[in-house]
Amino acid sequence: MQLNAYLTFNGQCEEAFKFYERCLGGKIVAMMPHEGTPVAEHVPAEWRNKILHARLTVGDEVMIGSDAPPGRYEEPKGFSVSVQIKDPAEAERIFQALAENGKVQMPIQQTFWAARFGMLMDQVGIPWMINCEQAS
Repeated sequence: MQLNAYLTFNGQCEEAFKFYERCLGGKIVAMMPHEGTPVAEHVPAEWRNKILHARLTVGDEVMIGSDAPPGRYEEPKGFSVSVQIKDPAEAERIFQALAENGKVQMPIQQTFWAARFGMLMDQVGIPWMINCEQAS
């Protein structure tokens, strides 16, 4: 079994996935717009270049997403994308990269459970938690 985050966007999926690719050091392996697929006729013409399916790999991990159809987007609530990192310097780097043009909710810092932990909302409104556990 594999569990993956599936993120929906309000027209910024391509922008977001390119941002995540850069921030996380991953690779976009799929970026399929509605145009050219059987579902293209089911969305407005101005929406056909929006993303039907995107897939980003970071090592063995996968993040997938799409642009919600017009009128069906809902702001993210009740979850965060959680990144677990062993290296405190890499945790700092990723936190700062994802925070670019976003909103820091808890600055990355040492906590009683982690060498580094921070929370933020990225530039397209996705909530993130970066966690680097203390060495045992």
